[in-house]
Amino acid sequence: MSGETNLNTLLRSLTAKLVDGVFVFATVKNGIFPEKITPRMVFVEAEGTTLILLKSEAEACELPFEFECRMITLNVHSSLEAVGFIAHIATELTKHGMGVNPVSGFYHDHLFVPNGREEDAMHILKLIAKNDS
Repeated sequence: MSGETNLNTLLRSLTAKLVDGVFVFATVKNGIFPEKITPRMVFVEAEGTTLILLKSEAEACELPFEFECRMITLNVHSSLEAVGFIAHIATELTKHGMGVNPVSGFYHDHLFVPNGREEDAMHILKLIAKNDS
């Protein structure tokens, strides 16, 4: 098993990086999407394939999209089996009236927060790390 599983350790060592660009969620049928885009995430569902990509790429390819958001990468290597890490973060964001769409990669978790609320989210993440130190 790779990555940290201890919730207290994860929260204490939490740092975050705001990624450049505005991202959006789009969907395509049959998993086929324009070659000139580079999605951050591709997830196949029964109804279609979800893409998270830069808004500029979606617009350039005339892909309909929803949820203009900013991507925050959590710079802690959490285990895919870690319990409560994302739930704790989502709960704290909820207390401030902010929804979040979390995505877990192999090495890091990524938060997609509403565009315009990214600085609020970064502040809340700093408070989480400080309060759990």
